[in-house]
Amino acid sequence: MSFKDLLGKKMLFFDGATGTQLQARGLKPGELPESWNFTHPEIVEAVHRGYLDVGSNIVKSNTFGANPIKLKGSGLDCQQTIEAAVAIANRACGGRENKFVALNLGPTGKLLAPYGDLAFEDAVAAYGEMVRYGAAAGADLILIETMSDTYEIKAAVLAAKENCDLPVCVTMTFDQDGKLLTGATVEAAALMCEGLGVDAMGFNCGLGPVQVAKLLPQMLAATSLPIIINPNAGLPVEKDGKTCFEVGPEEYAELMYDLAQQGPSIVGGCCGTTPAHIEAMIKKCQDLQPGGYRNCQLTAVSSYGRAVHLGEGPVIIGERINPTGKKRLKEALAAQDLDYVCRLGLEQINVGAHILDVNVGTPGIDEPAKIAKAVPALQAITDTPLQIDTSNYEAMERALRLYNGKPMLNSVNGKEESLAKVLPLAKKYGAVLVALCLDDNGIPNTAAGRIAVADRIIARAAEYGIESRNIVVDPLALTISTGAENAEIACEVIRTMKARGINTVMGVSNISFGLPGREAVNSTFFTMALQAGLSCGIINPQSKAMLDAFYGFRALAGYDEGCKEYVQHYADAPKAAATIVSEMGLYDAIVKGLAEAARKAAAVALASEKPLDVINKYMIPALDFVGNGFEKKTLFLPQLLMSADAAKAAFEVIREAVGVGETQGETVIIATVHGDIHDIGKNIVKVLLENYGYRVLDLGKDVPVEAIVNAAKESGAKVVGLSALMTTTVGAMEATIKALQGDSATSACQIVVGGAVLTQEYADQIGASHYAPNAVSAVNYVNNVFGK
Repeated sequence: MSFKDLLGKKMLFFDGATGTQLQARGLKPGELPESWNFTHPEIVEAVHRGYLDVGSNIVKSNTFGANPIKLKGSGLDCQQTIEAAVAIANRACGGRENKFVALNLGPTGKLLAPYGDLAFEDAVAAYGEMVRYGAAAGADLILIETMSDTYEIKAAVLAAKENCDLPVCVTMTFDQDGKLLTGATVEAAALMCEGLGVDAMGFNCGLGPVQVAKLLPQMLAATSLPIIINPNAGLPVEKDGKTCFEVGPEEYAELMYDLAQQGPSIVGGCCGTTPAHIEAMIKKCQDLQPGGYRNCQLTAVSSYGRAVHLGEGPVIIGERINPTGKKRLKEALAAQDLDYVCRLGLEQINVGAHILDVNVGTPGIDEPAKIAKAVPALQAITDTPLQIDTSNYEAMERALRLYNGKPMLNSVNGKEESLAKVLPLAKKYGAVLVALCLDDNGIPNTAAGRIAVADRIIARAAEYGIESRNIVVDPLALTISTGAENAEIACEVIRTMKARGINTVMGVSNISFGLPGREAVNSTFFTMALQAGLSCGIINPQSKAMLDAFYGFRALAGYDEGCKEYVQHYADAPKAAATIVSEMGLYDAIVKGLAEAARKAAAVALASEKPLDVINKYMIPALDFVGNGFEKKTLFLPQLLMSADAAKAAFEVIREAVGVGETQGETVIIATVHGDIHDIGKNIVKVLLENYGYRVLDLGKDVPVEAIVNAAKESGAKVVGLSALMTTTVGAMEATIKALQGDSATSACQIVVGGAVLTQEYADQIGASHYAPNAVSAVNYVNNVFGK
């Protein structure tokens, strides 16, 4: 039987830690595991056999780092490496029944734009190359694993789907609070993966079974798909210069047995899990029934960072990013002024919008190109989900493809052209789809006619595999100035859909078109529609009358327990209104991550204040605010990086104004240790340190011990920052620390360490001065060293 035939019907078992096993057989710190596909193929095969022989169904090919981006400069060829790895794994399987080879795709080690320098389509192309080679070589499924960024996950999934027809599985590396590196919750990540059509998803690396157990219920609640659990054998510790995991085989088996009873369909292991661990686990779990496919009826949209549920209480969709009737927005779009677009979004979020509608269609502009810039720009500065609003099919696909998360798509209608064009896009990119109650005959003039159109759209969507829970019906309110019955018709459609379990959405202000004093009609109709069961109102959230109706209804209808939201809204209303301004000050521009606004604000501030006062009064407090939010997990990596970019833009204005070159502050050395080619964490630290005025000597990645020591001697740096992501390279980090501490010229250096595989205990054991669990912690420590 094939992997897909067994998925969800029989408990399946992954293998354990290939890297750990290769290390035990002589893989040196910093040596690429993939090189052993050529130098020691018999050992790689023996590792696979070790897991298969104790009962594993699936082995991961030795291709975790075989991405062409990561292999660049290594001397290894992507195609040859993958072909060799898959051939080795297939030999190990040896034709045995129910044994499968998973083509293992690991992260590129880079952040994708707009936060990093790797373009989304470049990531798709790199993963696509791997998939084509692996599928042709005989892999049985694709495993996208150890992922910490939803955008990179999306790139890899699209690459898999577009380059082969193999099953696709995704496993992600969350922190103990249930967040990915770029801020995604378990729910948000799961929604996106299911929308993109993966076959199974779950957890791997970073955490042990105990920590995963706390996160598993969140994933089970967010998806109908089979779940995978491949944790580490506990958290890593250092012993005698080696990375160790202290959860033994029997304890691991007990912990995994408890997890396996909660609903996963595939279990296995990651770092530290040996054949003994997997054998004990399989003996314990082999008779359990898999959780399989569950009936999850959740309707939700998500950004990279969070989800918004539909149908559990009314939701506000902010309508103001739409150039119809908005001269200033049209001018901004024509002038490429995306900061203005972002400010419109932030203003709506600040007063309560849960989702932002994004429509950039206006005569005379290239709508596909414009929306391809507007969507990433908005997602760079907010984790509020977006509704893609366009009738241009090319613009629709561009926006859906670049969107980071599970979007809302407005819209499809009952016309054959619309159905044929839009439904495949909604299916491919996993959107929640707005269905307009119109067809070739226009908008029916009765509720029954509109319901019939909605039913046809829902039936056609089902043919594409789009569930009704991912359809949101728009009854299309028509103005009462042309028909007194129009309000009731829309409400009747809403009531009918609600009774059927179908969510609804509506542009509320259409009801008053052509009338004076429109807010009175709009707010009253909004209340009527909410009472009828409207799921989402597309409104101007900066309208006091509309928000009064929204919060009043939620309190009266029992959605707002104890009227807490109502009270909080009116307490915050004066502050929210105060932020709706045409231009932002420097502090706010940096906090919000608006680079162009920061440039303008810095120039304005310099007209009346000294450069050093501008830095100390506005810029450093803003960076401190964002940094504190990051540490408290009220803000996440995207906001942190965009704020850093905004601060950098302001610094450039200050330098130009006072006629000086780059900042010549205290020197800090940073490097990714020998053998490790991941530089995400290092690069984030560099950006933040430079914004605090330090001279950062970035030695790059895969840096030999002696190069770091020599750089410290020559520069006289007091602080050295070391990064490592892979367990196979932590030994190189320890060797670097010992070399620095053992040289009289560098023994006084303060050594900061960070990376996904490290813990405070581990950092203490290898002699680091400070363990930085995140970039802000590293910067705070450096500030303390220099008395800032």
